[in-house]
Amino acid sequence: MDPARILIVDDEAFNLDLLEQELELLGHASVRAANGRVALDLLNAEPFDLVLLDVMMPILDGYAVLDRIKAHDRLRHTPVVMISALTEISSVVRCIEMGAEDYLPKPFEPVLLEARVRACLDRKRLHDREMAHLDAIEHQRKRADELLHAILPVAAVSELMTTGQVKPRLFDDVAVLFIDLVGFTAWCHAQSPEAVVAEVQRLAEAFEVVAHRHGMEKIKTIGDAFMATANLLSPHADPVTAAVRCAEDMVAIAADGSTGWRIRAGIHIGSVVGGIVGRSKFTFDLWGDTVNVAARLCTLGDGCAVHLSEEASSRVQDGGAIRSVGKIALKGKGECEVYCCDL
Repeated sequence: MDPARILIVDDEAFNLDLLEQELELLGHASVRAANGRVALDLLNAEPFDLVLLDVMMPILDGYAVLDRIKAHDRLRHTPVVMISALTEISSVVRCIEMGAEDYLPKPFEPVLLEARVRACLDRKRLHDREMAHLDAIEHQRKRADELLHAILPVAAVSELMTTGQVKPRLFDDVAVLFIDLVGFTAWCHAQSPEAVVAEVQRLAEAFEVVAHRHGMEKIKTIGDAFMATANLLSPHADPVTAAVRCAEDMVAIAADGSTGWRIRAGIHIGSVVGGIVGRSKFTFDLWGDTVNVAARLCTLGDGCAVHLSEEASSRVQDGGAIRSVGKIALKGKGECEVYCCDL
């Protein structure tokens, strides 16, 4: 058996000497306390594997000490063996009912003491292993929750945790925003991998903050492009204006630093299909014409402008800065009326 730290509590020095000697023979370290108050001070100051506690003591008797140990959140799992000259069954029952692990009469038999100590320490170590296992499980659960929130929108995580799934569905009237960095691919070729990832991380974190500020939900990062929605999993009273304001806020953030990025953005509003795909590495994604049109609009121009579909432009509450650029051919869509807002 591994050595243990055992607190021995008795008001008689002879009994303390005897217990200390027996525990030393068993390979355990002991700490002495001459009364209950000193015992509680020691228990609050340092951990012990076991307490051998006399019942009849001045100042604070063993019953009071036991009661306070079992009422303390940190100490209540520390095993306590009561030791007393009292042999009345009522005293034994009282101690057990109060939470004592066991009871030894004085004068005690060393063999019986060894058996009681061994049994208590075995149970204590089993409990400690169980608690460590539960703590590890809780840590893993929290880590899993953090990962879920990192890859899924908040509302999708809530539905997943509540029902065990996120049902695929059709979402109506969703504003989809794509933001792209002009010249990013060429820039990457001249940079180290660390520099590329650090810059994408900087912008991705900023985009998440800006999107949240405007009531939008970041959906994903695709290379140097960022995608967010409004009025998808959480209702939004003015989704298109929120998307425009989000793109405007990203201009200064993208331009900050030595890179001085120019950004371009595309916004469309309509119906999308949303759901979770994948098994071991799953993600929440969107599909449909609304997504495709927004992505095509994001490729127009050379930066610092947001291009909107006709449907999206009509939904901007303050549309004074929006102008028509006429019909432009979009891949897979043909000629479409496009509007622009300088960022």
